Amino acid sequence: MVMAIVVKTFFLQAFYIPSESMEPTMLVDDKILVQKVSYWGGDIKRGDIVVFDDPGGWLAPEDSRKASNVVQSSMEKIGLFPTGGHLIKRVIGVGGDTIRCCSEGKLTVNGKELDEPYLLDESATKDQTFEVKVRKGYLWVMGDNRGNSSDSRAHQGDPGGGQVSEKSVVGKAWVRVWPFGRAGFIHKPDTFEAVNGK
Repeated sequence: MVMAIVVKTFFLQAFYIPSESMEPTMLVDDKILVQKVSYWGGDIKRGDIVVFDDPGGWLAPEDSRKASNVVQSSMEKIGLFPTGGHLIKRVIGVGGDTIRCCSEGKLTVNGKELDEPYLLDESATKDQTFEVKVRKGYLWVMGDNRGNSSDSRAHQGDPGGGQVSEKSVVGKAWVRVWPFGRAGFIHKPDTFEAVNGK
């Protein structure tokens, strides 16, 4: 029991996908493991898919699934029952970045146009216009299903301006464990290599 709690706290934790906001990368009720080791030094990167605590008002009460019995509650404590009350999105910008939408339907980060093959519908943001500067220690996050994702864009009017504190990040989506037919490691595309200077 002690070892399981240590693993949940510092290494791995189970989560489920509660909505369609990350389709087609993640489907509703996919079960994933989130690893925390990568962020021990706080090195969150553009393109990472992260699980984070609700910054406040991003989730409706029905979206915060809780354990419904003693067995599930016990499993939740040791990280084996998927935890609710969190969100999962892709990191588009980190502290210091300027995010602009949209150049011919495409996002730009620090003036570099993004080619995002993981999107469900590339045209979902073509009519949107915004420009934000990400504060140090914060992230700009968006779902892969841009037409159905209440992400940083939808919360620009909130006190935090839609930006998510790095401190609220639980970890990085690492592997899909269910359903078995889609199980496997979650890979980051090379979309952000131009922004990273590679």
